[in-house]
Amino acid sequence: MSDNSTRELVSIYKYPWTHIITGIFIAFICTVVAVAIGSVYIPVTSVITIIFSKLDVFQQQEQISSSWHTIIWNIRFPRVVLALLVGASLGISGATYQGLFKNPLADPYLIGVASGASLGATIVFLTGVPFTYGYFSFLPLASFCGGLAAVCLAYLISIKSGDTQLSTLLLAGIAIGAFATAITGILMLSSDPDLRPLLSWLMGGFIRAQWSHSILIIPYMTIGIIFILGYSRVLNTMQLEEYYSESLGVDVEKAKRVLIISATLMTAVAVSFSGLIGFVGLVAPHVVRLLWGTDYRTILPLSGIAGATFLVIADLAARTVVSPVELPVGIITALVGSPFFVYLLLKAKRRAGNGY
Repeated sequence: MSDNSTRELVSIYKYPWTHIITGIFIAFICTVVAVAIGSVYIPVTSVITIIFSKLDVFQQQEQISSSWHTIIWNIRFPRVVLALLVGASLGISGATYQGLFKNPLADPYLIGVASGASLGATIVFLTGVPFTYGYFSFLPLASFCGGLAAVCLAYLISIKSGDTQLSTLLLAGIAIGAFATAITGILMLSSDPDLRPLLSWLMGGFIRAQWSHSILIIPYMTIGIIFILGYSRVLNTMQLEEYYSESLGVDVEKAKRVLIISATLMTAVAVSFSGLIGFVGLVAPHVVRLLWGTDYRTILPLSGIAGATFLVIADLAARTVVSPVELPVGIITALVGSPFFVYLLLKAKRRAGNGY
Protein backbone atom coordinates (compact mmCIF):
# COMPACT_ATOMS: atom_id res chain seq x y z
CA MET A 1 0.00 0.00 0.00
CA SER A 2 1.38 3.42 -0.94
CA ASP A 3 2.05 6.19 1.57
CA ASN A 4 -0.77 8.26 0.04
CA SER A 5 -3.25 5.40 0.48
CA THR A 6 -2.14 4.92 4.07
CA ARG A 7 -2.59 8.60 4.83
CA GLU A 8 -6.02 8.51 3.18
CA LEU A 9 -7.13 5.60 5.37
CA VAL A 10 -5.86 7.39 8.46
CA SER A 11 -7.73 10.53 7.48
CA ILE A 12 -10.92 8.49 7.06
CA TYR A 13 -10.76 6.42 10.24
CA LYS A 14 -8.83 8.55 12.71
CA TYR A 15 -11.23 11.44 13.07
CA PRO A 16 -14.86 10.20 12.87
CA TRP A 17 -15.61 11.79 16.24
CA THR A 18 -14.71 15.20 14.84
CA HIS A 19 -17.46 14.87 12.23
CA ILE A 20 -19.92 13.47 14.75
CA ILE A 21 -19.33 16.27 17.27
CA THR A 22 -19.58 18.87 14.51
CA GLY A 23 -22.84 17.33 13.33
CA ILE A 24 -24.27 17.32 16.85
CA PHE A 25 -23.34 20.98 17.26
CA ILE A 26 -25.07 21.89 13.97
CA ALA A 27 -28.14 19.88 15.02
CA PHE A 28 -28.19 21.73 18.36
CA ILE A 29 -28.05 25.12 16.61
CA CYS A 30 -30.90 24.13 14.27
CA THR A 31 -32.90 22.86 17.25
CA VAL A 32 -32.57 26.13 19.17
CA VAL A 33 -33.46 28.19 16.08
CA ALA A 34 -36.47 25.95 15.34
CA VAL A 35 -37.72 26.36 18.90
CA ALA A 36 -37.25 30.13 18.78
CA ILE A 37 -39.08 30.77 15.49
CA GLY A 38 -42.85 30.61 15.23
CA SER A 39 -45.97 32.74 15.37
CA VAL A 40 -44.40 34.26 18.47
CA TYR A 41 -40.66 34.87 18.13
CA ILE A 42 -38.67 34.16 21.26
CA PRO A 43 -35.03 35.29 21.49
CA VAL A 44 -32.49 32.48 21.18
CA THR A 45 -30.88 33.41 24.50
CA SER A 46 -34.24 33.08 26.24
CA VAL A 47 -34.84 29.71 24.56
CA ILE A 48 -31.50 28.37 25.80
CA THR A 49 -32.17 29.75 29.29
CA ILE A 50 -35.60 28.12 29.50
CA ILE A 51 -34.43 24.75 28.16
CA PHE A 52 -31.40 24.46 30.43
CA SER A 53 -33.25 25.72 33.48
CA LYS A 54 -35.96 23.09 32.91
CA LEU A 55 -33.25 20.46 32.60
CA ASP A 56 -31.80 21.69 35.93
CA VAL A 57 -28.45 22.46 34.28
CA PHE A 58 -28.47 25.91 35.85
CA GLN A 59 -30.87 28.18 37.67
CA GLN A 60 -32.75 30.75 35.64
CA GLN A 61 -31.46 34.23 36.42
CA GLU A 62 -33.38 36.55 34.10
CA GLN A 63 -37.09 37.21 34.33
CA ILE A 64 -38.88 35.48 31.46
CA SER A 65 -42.58 35.54 30.65
CA SER A 66 -44.54 32.51 31.84
CA SER A 67 -46.22 32.35 28.42
CA TRP A 68 -42.79 31.87 26.85
CA HIS A 69 -42.16 29.01 29.24
CA THR A 70 -45.42 27.38 28.13
CA ILE A 71 -44.73 27.90 24.42
CA ILE A 72 -41.19 26.56 24.63
CA TRP A 73 -41.55 23.65 27.03
CA ASN A 74 -45.09 22.43 26.29
CA ILE A 75 -45.47 23.12 22.56
CA ARG A 76 -42.33 23.74 20.52
CA PHE A 77 -39.62 21.79 22.29
CA PRO A 78 -41.57 18.47 22.44
CA ARG A 79 -42.27 18.86 18.75
CA VAL A 80 -38.65 19.55 17.82
CA VAL A 81 -37.37 16.70 19.99
CA LEU A 82 -39.77 14.27 18.33
CA ALA A 83 -38.64 15.53 14.90
CA LEU A 84 -35.02 14.92 15.95
CA LEU A 85 -35.77 11.36 17.05
CA VAL A 86 -37.84 10.50 13.97
CA GLY A 87 -35.27 12.03 11.62
CA ALA A 88 -32.44 10.14 13.29
CA SER A 89 -34.40 6.87 13.08
CA LEU A 90 -35.18 7.32 9.38
CA GLY A 91 -31.63 8.44 8.56
CA ILE A 92 -29.97 5.46 10.24
CA SER A 93 -32.48 2.93 8.90
CA GLY A 94 -32.13 4.36 5.39
CA ALA A 95 -28.34 4.01 5.55
CA THR A 96 -28.76 0.45 6.83
CA TYR A 97 -31.05 -0.56 3.98
CA GLN A 98 -28.73 0.98 1.40
CA GLY A 99 -25.76 -0.91 2.81
CA LEU A 100 -27.66 -4.14 3.34
CA PHE A 101 -29.03 -4.30 -0.20
CA LYS A 102 -25.97 -2.62 -1.78
CA ASN A 103 -28.51 -0.34 -3.33
CA PRO A 104 -28.05 3.45 -3.26
CA LEU A 105 -31.76 4.04 -3.88
CA ALA A 106 -33.10 1.73 -1.18
CA ASP A 107 -34.92 3.45 1.63
CA PRO A 108 -37.77 2.52 4.00
CA TYR A 109 -40.41 4.08 1.75
CA LEU A 110 -39.23 2.54 -1.50
CA ILE A 111 -39.15 -1.08 -0.36
CA GLY A 112 -42.55 -1.09 1.33
CA VAL A 113 -41.62 -0.82 5.01
CA ALA A 114 -43.38 2.47 5.62
CA SER A 115 -46.53 1.40 3.78
CA GLY A 116 -46.69 -1.79 5.82
CA ALA A 117 -46.03 0.16 9.00
CA SER A 118 -48.73 2.69 8.16
CA LEU A 119 -51.20 -0.16 7.54
CA GLY A 120 -50.45 -1.57 10.99
CA ALA A 121 -50.89 1.83 12.58
CA THR A 122 -54.11 2.45 10.63
CA ILE A 123 -55.58 -0.75 12.01
CA VAL A 124 -54.89 0.52 15.53
CA PHE A 125 -56.41 3.89 14.67
CA LEU A 126 -59.62 2.49 13.21
CA THR A 127 -60.34 -0.54 15.37
CA GLY A 128 -60.62 1.32 18.65
CA VAL A 129 -57.62 -0.41 20.23
CA PRO A 130 -56.19 1.87 22.95
CA PHE A 131 -52.92 3.51 21.89
CA THR A 132 -51.27 2.93 25.23
CA TYR A 133 -51.57 0.65 28.20
CA GLY A 134 -49.63 2.18 31.04
CA TYR A 135 -46.23 2.97 29.50
CA PHE A 136 -46.64 0.40 26.73
CA SER A 137 -47.80 1.62 23.32
CA PHE A 138 -49.64 -0.63 20.85
CA LEU A 139 -49.15 1.84 17.98
CA PRO A 140 -45.41 1.20 17.36
CA LEU A 141 -45.93 -2.53 17.90
CA ALA A 142 -48.60 -2.66 15.20
CA SER A 143 -46.46 -0.51 12.90
CA PHE A 144 -43.48 -2.77 13.50
CA CYS A 145 -45.43 -5.90 12.62
CA GLY A 146 -46.74 -4.33 9.41
CA GLY A 147 -43.34 -2.97 8.40
CA LEU A 148 -41.52 -6.20 9.14
CA ALA A 149 -44.04 -8.21 7.12
CA ALA A 150 -43.66 -5.83 4.15
CA VAL A 151 -39.86 -5.80 4.05
CA CYS A 152 -39.58 -9.55 4.58
CA LEU A 153 -41.99 -10.18 1.72
CA ALA A 154 -40.10 -7.80 -0.58
CA TYR A 155 -36.81 -9.42 0.32
CA LEU A 156 -38.17 -12.95 -0.20
CA ILE A 157 -39.54 -11.98 -3.62
CA SER A 158 -36.16 -10.58 -4.64
CA ILE A 159 -34.42 -13.74 -3.40
CA LYS A 160 -36.85 -15.99 -5.29
CA SER A 161 -36.18 -14.04 -8.48
CA GLY A 162 -32.48 -14.79 -8.15
CA ASP A 163 -31.08 -11.40 -7.16
CA THR A 164 -31.52 -8.41 -4.86
CA GLN A 165 -30.61 -5.74 -7.36
CA LEU A 166 -32.33 -2.40 -7.82
CA SER A 167 -35.06 -3.34 -10.29
CA THR A 168 -36.30 -6.44 -8.48
CA LEU A 169 -36.18 -4.93 -5.02
CA LEU A 170 -37.87 -1.69 -6.02
CA LEU A 171 -40.58 -3.43 -8.02
CA ALA A 172 -41.31 -5.81 -5.15
CA GLY A 173 -41.36 -2.92 -2.67
CA ILE A 174 -43.60 -0.81 -4.89
CA ALA A 175 -46.04 -3.69 -5.36
CA ILE A 176 -46.20 -4.48 -1.64
CA GLY A 177 -46.47 -0.79 -0.76
CA ALA A 178 -49.33 -0.33 -3.22
CA PHE A 179 -51.11 -3.38 -1.80
CA ALA A 180 -50.72 -2.12 1.78
CA THR A 181 -51.91 1.33 0.71
CA ALA A 182 -54.96 -0.21 -0.96
CA ILE A 183 -55.86 -2.12 2.21
CA THR A 184 -55.41 1.10 4.19
CA GLY A 185 -57.80 2.85 1.79
CA ILE A 186 -60.39 0.10 2.15
CA LEU A 187 -60.22 0.34 5.94
CA MET A 188 -60.61 4.10 5.77
CA LEU A 189 -63.64 3.93 3.45
CA SER A 190 -65.37 1.38 5.66
CA SER A 191 -64.72 3.28 8.90
CA ASP A 192 -66.20 6.25 10.71
CA PRO A 193 -66.63 9.24 8.36
CA ASP A 194 -64.47 11.51 10.54
CA LEU A 195 -61.07 10.58 9.14
CA ARG A 196 -59.33 13.89 9.79
CA PRO A 197 -57.03 12.55 12.55
CA LEU A 198 -55.98 9.61 10.40
CA LEU A 199 -55.51 11.70 7.24
CA SER A 200 -53.45 14.22 9.17
CA TRP A 201 -51.29 11.39 10.48
CA LEU A 202 -50.87 9.80 7.04
CA MET A 203 -49.65 13.11 5.56
CA GLY A 204 -46.94 13.29 8.19
CA GLY A 205 -46.21 15.90 10.81
CA PHE A 206 -45.63 16.72 14.45
CA ILE A 207 -48.54 19.00 15.25
CA ARG A 208 -49.74 16.65 18.02
CA ALA A 209 -46.28 15.98 19.44
CA GLN A 210 -46.08 15.45 23.19
CA TRP A 211 -43.31 14.55 25.59
CA SER A 212 -44.88 11.11 26.03
CA HIS A 213 -44.29 10.38 22.34
CA SER A 214 -40.56 10.97 22.67
CA ILE A 215 -40.46 8.88 25.83
CA LEU A 216 -42.16 6.00 24.01
CA ILE A 217 -39.98 6.18 20.89
CA ILE A 218 -36.63 6.23 22.71
CA PRO A 219 -36.58 2.55 23.90
CA TYR A 220 -37.40 1.16 20.43
CA MET A 221 -34.92 3.53 18.81
CA THR A 222 -32.19 2.66 21.30
CA ILE A 223 -32.55 -1.08 20.67
CA GLY A 224 -32.34 -0.56 16.91
CA ILE A 225 -29.31 1.73 17.13
CA ILE A 226 -27.39 -0.64 19.41
CA PHE A 227 -27.79 -3.57 17.03
CA ILE A 228 -27.17 -1.56 13.85
CA LEU A 229 -24.05 0.20 15.13
CA GLY A 230 -22.85 -3.13 16.50
CA TYR A 231 -22.97 -4.48 12.95
CA SER A 232 -21.33 -1.44 11.30
CA ARG A 233 -18.05 -3.28 10.64
CA VAL A 234 -19.98 -6.27 9.32
CA LEU A 235 -21.94 -3.95 7.05
CA ASN A 236 -18.63 -2.73 5.59
CA THR A 237 -17.64 -6.33 4.90
CA MET A 238 -21.01 -7.07 3.32
CA GLN A 239 -20.31 -4.56 0.55
CA LEU A 240 -18.10 -7.31 -0.90
CA GLU A 241 -19.38 -10.50 -2.47
CA GLU A 242 -21.15 -12.78 0.01
CA TYR A 243 -18.69 -15.65 -0.38
CA TYR A 244 -15.81 -13.29 0.47
CA SER A 245 -17.64 -12.00 3.55
CA GLU A 246 -18.27 -15.56 4.67
CA SER A 247 -14.60 -16.42 4.15
CA LEU A 248 -13.80 -13.65 6.65
CA GLY A 249 -16.01 -15.33 9.25
CA VAL A 250 -19.16 -13.23 8.78
CA ASP A 251 -22.49 -14.98 9.23
CA VAL A 252 -24.14 -13.14 6.36
CA GLU A 253 -27.64 -14.54 6.82
CA LYS A 254 -27.67 -13.73 10.54
CA ALA A 255 -26.39 -10.23 9.83
CA LYS A 256 -29.14 -9.71 7.25
CA ARG A 257 -31.83 -10.78 9.68
CA VAL A 258 -30.52 -8.59 12.51
CA LEU A 259 -30.13 -5.54 10.29
CA ILE A 260 -33.52 -5.94 8.61
CA ILE A 261 -35.33 -6.34 11.92
CA SER A 262 -33.45 -3.45 13.56
CA ALA A 263 -33.93 -1.03 10.65
CA THR A 264 -37.57 -2.02 10.34
CA LEU A 265 -38.09 -1.44 14.07
CA MET A 266 -36.67 2.08 13.80
CA THR A 267 -38.70 2.87 10.68
CA ALA A 268 -41.91 1.49 12.11
CA VAL A 269 -41.70 3.36 15.39
CA ALA A 270 -40.86 6.58 13.54
CA VAL A 271 -43.85 6.16 11.22
CA SER A 272 -46.16 5.36 14.12
CA PHE A 273 -45.51 8.73 15.76
CA SER A 274 -44.95 10.98 12.74
CA GLY A 275 -46.98 9.48 9.91
CA LEU A 276 -45.54 9.11 6.41
CA ILE A 277 -42.57 11.43 5.96
CA GLY A 278 -40.59 10.35 2.94
CA PHE A 279 -37.08 10.83 1.55
CA VAL A 280 -35.30 11.42 4.88
CA GLY A 281 -33.81 7.93 4.77
CA LEU A 282 -32.74 8.50 1.16
CA VAL A 283 -31.26 12.00 1.34
CA ALA A 284 -29.39 11.87 4.66
CA PRO A 285 -27.14 8.83 3.93
CA HIS A 286 -26.26 10.16 0.47
CA VAL A 287 -25.23 13.55 1.80
CA VAL A 288 -23.06 11.85 4.42
CA ARG A 289 -21.56 9.50 1.83
CA LEU A 290 -20.71 12.37 -0.51
CA LEU A 291 -19.04 14.37 2.27
CA TRP A 292 -17.33 11.72 4.40
CA GLY A 293 -16.85 8.53 2.41
CA THR A 294 -18.23 5.01 2.50
CA ASP A 295 -17.22 3.63 5.90
CA TYR A 296 -20.43 2.55 7.63
CA ARG A 297 -18.90 3.14 11.06
CA THR A 298 -19.12 6.82 10.09
CA ILE A 299 -22.09 6.74 7.72
CA LEU A 300 -24.54 5.27 10.24
CA PRO A 301 -24.19 7.77 13.12
CA LEU A 302 -23.77 10.74 10.77
CA SER A 303 -26.85 9.69 8.79
CA GLY A 304 -28.81 9.80 12.04
CA ILE A 305 -27.53 13.30 12.80
CA ALA A 306 -28.14 14.48 9.22
CA GLY A 307 -31.65 13.00 9.18
CA ALA A 308 -32.49 14.64 12.50
CA THR A 309 -31.22 18.03 11.33
CA PHE A 310 -32.99 17.76 7.97
CA LEU A 311 -36.32 16.91 9.57
CA VAL A 312 -36.09 19.71 12.14
CA ILE A 313 -35.47 22.21 9.32
CA ALA A 314 -38.30 20.69 7.25
CA ASP A 315 -40.69 20.94 10.20
CA LEU A 316 -39.69 24.57 10.76
CA ALA A 317 -40.42 25.30 7.09
CA ALA A 318 -43.75 23.44 7.27
CA ARG A 319 -45.07 25.63 10.07
CA THR A 320 -43.65 29.00 8.90
CA VAL A 321 -43.58 29.12 5.08
CA VAL A 322 -47.33 29.80 4.69
CA SER A 323 -48.06 30.81 8.28
CA PRO A 324 -50.61 30.78 9.91
CA VAL A 325 -51.48 27.69 7.81
CA GLU A 326 -49.30 24.67 8.58
CA LEU A 327 -48.17 22.35 5.82
CA PRO A 328 -47.65 18.62 6.36
CA VAL A 329 -43.95 17.95 6.87
CA GLY A 330 -44.12 15.21 4.24
CA ILE A 331 -44.78 17.86 1.59
CA ILE A 332 -41.59 19.73 2.47
CA THR A 333 -39.42 16.60 2.49
CA ALA A 334 -40.95 15.52 -0.84
CA LEU A 335 -40.16 18.91 -2.42
CA VAL A 336 -36.52 18.43 -1.45
CA GLY A 337 -36.26 14.67 -1.82
CA SER A 338 -37.99 14.17 -5.19
CA PRO A 339 -35.47 16.23 -7.22
CA PHE A 340 -32.67 14.57 -5.26
CA PHE A 341 -34.06 11.14 -6.14
CA VAL A 342 -34.22 12.06 -9.83
CA TYR A 343 -30.62 13.26 -9.62
CA LEU A 344 -29.54 9.92 -8.15
CA LEU A 345 -31.39 8.00 -10.88
CA LEU A 346 -29.71 10.04 -13.61
CA LYS A 347 -26.34 9.65 -11.91
CA ALA A 348 -26.79 5.87 -11.70
CA LYS A 349 -27.78 5.77 -15.38
CA ARG A 350 -24.70 7.75 -16.41
CA ARG A 351 -22.46 5.40 -14.43
CA ALA A 352 -24.10 2.37 -16.06
CA GLY A 353 -23.62 3.96 -19.48
CA ASN A 354 -19.93 4.55 -18.76
CA GLY A 355 -19.46 0.94 -17.70
CA TYR A 356 -18.92 1.51 -13.96
